[in-house]
Amino acid sequence: MIILIKYIKMKRIFLSLVAIMAFGFANAQEGNFKVGAHVGVPLGDAKDGFSVNLGVDVAYLWKVTDKFSAGATTGYTTFLAKTYRYNDGFTSFELKGDPAGFIPVAGTAQYSLTNDLFVGIDLGYALYVANGNEGGGFLYQPKFGYQNQKIELYAAYKAISNDVTFSSVNLGFNYKF
Repeated sequence: MIILIKYIKMKRIFLSLVAIMAFGFANAQEGNFKVGAHVGVPLGDAKDGFSVNLGVDVAYLWKVTDKFSAGATTGYTTFLAKTYRYNDGFTSFELKGDPAGFIPVAGTAQYSLTNDLFVGIDLGYALYVANGNEGGGFLYQPKFGYQNQKIELYAAYKAISNDVTFSSVNLGFNYKF
């Protein structure tokens, strides 16, 4: 039953992305390809077991209006596990967990407040691709940043939510082609 529910969620996300892409192809000729990276500090459920969030991002956005763009995004994001050192007076040892890696499959939208400032959001599903059977979860990532013709610098809150929420506050950089 759980597998069926996850399949239905993935199907909805996939169809939503296809609809966004079809809308973009039908209504906009001008697009923007972006490649970037992000680094962040884990929060909430993730802060006790993970030390940092690192990742790479790829997105394509179609210009819908002069100030609004929409498209699709993917990439890879990982939460690196903390190392704990124990010493009880007789023995000492280190314990380190496994990193948690995700591949996001999401729709993305961006609105330019001015020529230099923007707000945006990524919504979709993040597939869990590390050890274990987490399965992934709903992804949401609001952003605020600075942009020019070739680069973007942004701050974001990212959350991947299922039974446990992997969340972080991130700083990111994108290069636009």
